[in-house]
Amino acid sequence: MRACLFSILFSLIPAGSPILAAADNDGFVEMFNGRNLEGWEGKPGWWRVEDGTITSESTPEKPCPTAHYLMWRGGLPADFDLRLEFKLVGGNSGIQFRSRELPEFDTSGYQADIEDGEQWTGCLFEHTRGGVAMRGENVVIAPDGKKTVTALGDPEQLLKQVRRHDWNSYRIVARGSEITLEINGTVMARVVDRQEGVAAKAGVIALQMHPGPPMKVQFRNLRIKPLP
Repeated sequence: MRACLFSILFSLIPAGSPILAAADNDGFVEMFNGRNLEGWEGKPGWWRVEDGTITSESTPEKPCPTAHYLMWRGGLPADFDLRLEFKLVGGNSGIQFRSRELPEFDTSGYQADIEDGEQWTGCLFEHTRGGVAMRGENVVIAPDGKKTVTALGDPEQLLKQVRRHDWNSYRIVARGSEITLEINGTVMARVVDRQEGVAAKAGVIALQMHPGPPMKVQFRNLRIKPLP
């Protein structure tokens, strides 16, 4: 019964995908049960549940040499409203969506970026094109790849809405060619991506562990709702 319901919600779910929960009254599905990593898959030895959060950490004794991702096995969503909370101490991380899964728990595609710094938090990154929209930008990309950028807000002022080393909410809304990123209820970036052969319409959702200096990233309260 639950599998049938979830297949209706996400028509792109691969056969055999684990079902974590039915939709709530608002149409959201819980992606993480708060107890273990059922329904997720990542590089062994790097992801754990700590105090009800999905957690990954690098240290001087255990550095992270290459980026890798924790994959959600609940489907390959296309149009959706994704909400979660994150806390980052050091380094960089992000939430992949409409992405292509690669070997060794790697991905390529859109990323709602997070950084313990001043440049990338609230930006839309994409592996083949880099910064698709920086924080404070409203971007329209034509079928031929031509980009038109207008100001959505001041990037420094927008960054003040982010609580460093504390919990923040992230909302990703993807509907057709339009993608909107919000942190703590404030729009950080908006993109209309119509670039032919590049703009992705569906794909894997995953959480990033980034190489570099020691860092710790945590996620909780992950929920997703399909959009018509």
